Amino acid sequence: MKIVFATNNAHKLSEIRGILGESFEVLSLNDIGCHEDIPETGTTLEENALQKAEYIYNKYGYDCFADDTGLEVEALNGEPGVFSARYAGGEGHDSEANMQKLLHNLEGTENRKARFRTIIALVRREEGGTECVHRFEGIVNGCITKEKSGAEGFGYDPIFQPEGYDKTFAELGTEVKNKISHRARAVGKLAAFLM
Repeated sequence: MKIVFATNNAHKLSEIRGILGESFEVLSLNDIGCHEDIPETGTTLEENALQKAEYIYNKYGYDCFADDTGLEVEALNGEPGVFSARYAGGEGHDSEANMQKLLHNLEGTENRKARFRTIIALVRREEGGTECVHRFEGIVNGCITKEKSGAEGFGYDPIFQPEGYDKTFAELGTEVKNKISHRARAVGKLAAFLM
């Protein structure tokens, strides 16, 4: 089954393809010739995911899913949340600057509880030609460590320690992360729905 994942992020693509396996041919934005910036102007993860999936479905005609993920830190009232990728400001996604800002904002704070939350929006044509929207959520609880540790993964992985583990996502490695991560949980629900 062919389906578009509205991303060109190589890390995310690899992770999703690994989770979905051989049953699906997961196409990237690049694979379908989409090179424009897709609007992401929502104020929630749900809005952003749906905005991206609908853009591809409407403009290119493919069944499409898109995700938006946020790191929500309890002591910071859910920050960085929907702004996780751009937390430190500036252009692009500067993971190092984002992590440094988060660690700085948590200095002296004992409560380091956090969770990663992924929302996947799927837009597809159902039998009879009707457009249908489905949403899937994946959450992994954990905490923010006091310093970076580990070299695998991306984003906040070096400072996020999932509940039940004594290592960060970046130390656990891709194979373990793909089984327990927020994205893995949301994609698992997506895959179960599609099969």
